[in-house]
Amino acid sequence: MITYEYPFNERIRTLLRLEDLFEKTAYFAQMDGPQEHHIALLTLFEILDVAGRADLKMDLIQELERQRQTLLAFRNNPDISEEALSGALYEIEQSSSALLAMTGKLGQYLRENDWLMGIRSRAAIPGGVCEFDLPSYHWWQNRPVEVRRAALEGWTKPILPLREAAQIVMRLLRSSGRPKKHFASKGQFQLNLTGTAAQMVRITLDRDVLAIPEVSANKYFVNIRFTRPPGNELKARACDHDVSFDLTFCNL
Repeated sequence: MITYEYPFNERIRTLLRLEDLFEKTAYFAQMDGPQEHHIALLTLFEILDVAGRADLKMDLIQELERQRQTLLAFRNNPDISEEALSGALYEIEQSSSALLAMTGKLGQYLRENDWLMGIRSRAAIPGGVCEFDLPSYHWWQNRPVEVRRAALEGWTKPILPLREAAQIVMRLLRSSGRPKKHFASKGQFQLNLTGTAAQMVRITLDRDVLAIPEVSANKYFVNIRFTRPPGNELKARACDHDVSFDLTFCNL
């Protein structure tokens, strides 16, 4: 199955981007090659850009507290596992404490590193990080893999509370909805959202279905247009067949 997620507001867009970037940084940082570590570093710079919103940390803290209060209401409920509830509350409380312990602007310690910021500015230029442009970076890329990996971990660790908080919020958001089966006639589907509160919609298709969803939505309706996978065509073409898919509305 393939799941496509479409956020309905800027906060969820930011969390999805952070989730994707943190996953890529962790993936490439665990590799051994200098090229993979270069990608991990560039992705870390992207995290710095996305996390630059002044209110992001406070948004996450407030959302975690709201979820904590919601979960507390389930105390002594015989239908709820007390062990699972306590574990979820502990995870939220630990994440909130870690966020509160982050002082100053997110990633400020990276911005104060002139060497890293030099790499960041040169990386914006096509081919700008060649060895003749940044000999010190070329030297670092030829350091032992353990040295490079330790450096990447050191640069990433101070902002990991952001990743952990985002993971909790997105996990709670994804688990809030229940999928329903729908059909798009000739690749076209529209649904009235009157009375439906949602922050994100998830569209799940079988991997063998040759269709890609393009979503447009507002508070009144959601419109999904399925197109054919890219091939030799110069432009995307609409599906000429019915498409079966699962649709999930998620809301915290």
